[in-house]
Amino acid sequence: MEKIIQVIAGELNIKETQVKNTIELIDEGNTIPFIARYRKEVTGGLSDEILRNLGERLTYLRNLEARKSDVKRIIEEQGKLTDEIILALEEAVTISEVEDIYRPYKQKKKTRATIAKAKGLEPLANIIYMQKETKPIEEIAKKFIDKEKGVESIEDAINGAKDIIAENISDVADYRKEIKRFCYIQAKIVTKNARKNEKSNYEMYYKFEEEIKKIPSHRILAINRGEKEEFLKVTIEKPNDRIYNYLTKNIIKGETQFKSILEETIDDSYKRLIEPSIEREIRAELTEKAEEQAIKVFGKNAKQLLLGAPIKNITVMGFDPAYRTGCKIAVIDDTGKVLDIATVYPTEPQNDVEGAKKTLKALIEKHKVNMIAIGNGTASRESEKFVSDMIKEIPQEVYYAIVSEAGASVYSASKLATEEYPDINVSIRGAISIARRLQDPLAELVKIDPKAIGVGQYQHDVDQKKLSENLTGVVEDAVNGVGVDVNTATPSLLSYVAGINKTIAKNIVKYRDENGKIRERKELLKVPKLGNAAFKQCAGFIRIFEGKNPLETTGVHPESYEIAENLLNKINVDKKDLLNKEKLEQIRVKLSNINIEKTAKELGIGELTLKDIVDDLSKPGRDPREEMPKPILRTDVLKIEDLKEGMILPGTVRNVIDFGAFVDIGVKHDGLVHISELSNEYVRNPSEVVSVGDVVKVKVIGVDLERQKVKLSMKV
Repeated sequence: MEKIIQVIAGELNIKETQVKNTIELIDEGNTIPFIARYRKEVTGGLSDEILRNLGERLTYLRNLEARKSDVKRIIEEQGKLTDEIILALEEAVTISEVEDIYRPYKQKKKTRATIAKAKGLEPLANIIYMQKETKPIEEIAKKFIDKEKGVESIEDAINGAKDIIAENISDVADYRKEIKRFCYIQAKIVTKNARKNEKSNYEMYYKFEEEIKKIPSHRILAINRGEKEEFLKVTIEKPNDRIYNYLTKNIIKGETQFKSILEETIDDSYKRLIEPSIEREIRAELTEKAEEQAIKVFGKNAKQLLLGAPIKNITVMGFDPAYRTGCKIAVIDDTGKVLDIATVYPTEPQNDVEGAKKTLKALIEKHKVNMIAIGNGTASRESEKFVSDMIKEIPQEVYYAIVSEAGASVYSASKLATEEYPDINVSIRGAISIARRLQDPLAELVKIDPKAIGVGQYQHDVDQKKLSENLTGVVEDAVNGVGVDVNTATPSLLSYVAGINKTIAKNIVKYRDENGKIRERKELLKVPKLGNAAFKQCAGFIRIFEGKNPLETTGVHPESYEIAENLLNKINVDKKDLLNKEKLEQIRVKLSNINIEKTAKELGIGELTLKDIVDDLSKPGRDPREEMPKPILRTDVLKIEDLKEGMILPGTVRNVIDFGAFVDIGVKHDGLVHISELSNEYVRNPSEVVSVGDVVKVKVIGVDLERQKVKLSMKV
């Protein structure tokens, strides 16, 4: 364990005590959100992101140690364990290295070498490999002729011995490690067209090469996809001269009668055994790193989307655009309740613009609609033009916003949507989801598989298990960072709260339905299957408004209630005043004047914990998403034909990828801000400059009407 602690501390650039303490907390069954928020004194204030990385590395390194033990035991059982093998296993830092050490001792399937060994040729192979015998090789090999075993001639004996040596060479862990190192320094990935100049998305890779040490993640994944779709042939061009020199130097001991035999054997071993498997390993390692990067990008984008600013206290009309089947309409009130539904046909082929206007104007008037949320899928721009023209004819102020509808159709047909809206048609459910996304993105998006959110890069090409685990963590961090109103939250939202699984989430809603509103956090202990351990993890993230204890509108954990009350007494504040908006500003001033160091000592708690309590008491009921940029509200439409180079426009960042960001400026397709156009400064990673949901000013620097592509710059 000591070694694991040292490795993680070095990799994450944190103290060994922080790693040790965090591992203890994880092993005790604490969740990452709970550790990040309520055990800062123990971890030294590590963020949820660092804690998740720590947890991942801990799992990997523990698996590595377990594999080392297995390999050591298996080799020992064969009676072949040496001090060198023990040392090599101790020094191995990846599972791949451990497998290379194990390779010579692995039970092999039928190979040319195992066949030769069965013919009794291993002693001859050893004589050739040792290069000490002075008798002519033909004379030595003659003794191994055995027609019953299939060794018909001297040539058969020597060839069989060569097969054994070739496999032995390919099994030497040090050789494989060094060859791989040479490749990572000098090798290139080379791609060629696999179909005679057929047009595709992979044309830039039809004649392409790049050093593997420099190739970025998105290119690896693009090449992999092109190969999978059979548009590309991919090879790794290796430094073969350097590799042959290295193997020759290590195997051949001067000018002996065995030199030419060994040269042929080295060539066979490399081409037939080492090169193909090294190439597979390098491709797999490059893919794994690229996938890790893609998953990280997806996670970061998903978190920003989940934390999009809610638009509260409004009645929203959800508008799910379509052509032939009609645009689906759902009006929902400020609590998300469905007030009305309709289907209108303002788009092709019906073009019933006047009939659609009449229906929607009546709904807007009847329900006092303030906002229209238009999905950004098929027929979105035609629908936007229709809505824009219609609201010009309405006396009251109505705005519209374009909302990402990624995953809405997945949700509409899901079991969850059927449970929520059993009497509403599948097609209308999409419009409800679109409207609710504007009101509360987090509550709505947690109902969808995070992969379907649509803010990634090659998310369908990466390891789905790893992607799913990472995104679950991202959603957990977002949900727990915001806090959850236990009296309005759906089971989907509750199931992401630390310590609460899907069963407990359903039990909370059932308890709420049967017993009315939950009035205080400790009442959760009456919910079936929610015991003390789960309560400890979840309590601080649960919010109860209009309950018995004003502290429960904040993130103060029940374990700190007494401290919070002592703190309020110190500044002569009654906790009931936390709910009094008129007194809140005075309370904030008093709290801001507290000497954290001195007060922490007086209250007998850590400074980090006290800072969090002060922040929570300063903003009871605070939703951190309110500080995020609000969606751009529009009243007019823009077509790609309207765009001119040099135009400055507001836009919303829809997706951030390795090579830039896609920005919605209100035309049919999002425009691309290439990484080189994100800033006047050098940008290493686009996510350092922009995040999904950011509202940015962009300049149009290129319009391709034929391909419907817009190039943008943020160097405004």
